[in-house]
Amino acid sequence: MGLFGKILEKLGFNKGAQAAEVSADTTTSSQSGPAAPAAPSQAISQVDVVAQLEAMAAANPQKLNWKVSIVDLLKLLGLDSSLDARKELAVELGCPSEKMADSAQMNMWLHKTVLQKLAENGGNIPPELLD
Repeated sequence: MGLFGKILEKLGFNKGAQAAEVSADTTTSSQSGPAAPAAPSQAISQVDVVAQLEAMAAANPQKLNWKVSIVDLLKLLGLDSSLDARKELAVELGCPSEKMADSAQMNMWLHKTVLQKLAENGGNIPPELLD
């Protein structure tokens, strides 16, 4: 599992997919014919990312600003925030090579992209954080 997969896991994104799989398995065993495919809305459940991160930040003794810093976001989730880990995440998410050469540009790109990917996966990221 890549670092982005770990981010999703820490925020509970996989729980919705697992519930949909269990639901599909139950449906299959109780029907006499082939199971109907699960609707996409069942596979992706809305995850209240903001509430989870705000609660984690309130409980954390460090002042971590996850809304603007990829390092703080990773620290808040209890994940490796080292430069090597961030480079690995940037490669995983397809960061342009010209941004990879400058850690500040890479970090800004990475933060925005992680939030966008969370939103694409059903997270409730406010529009102002996606700009």
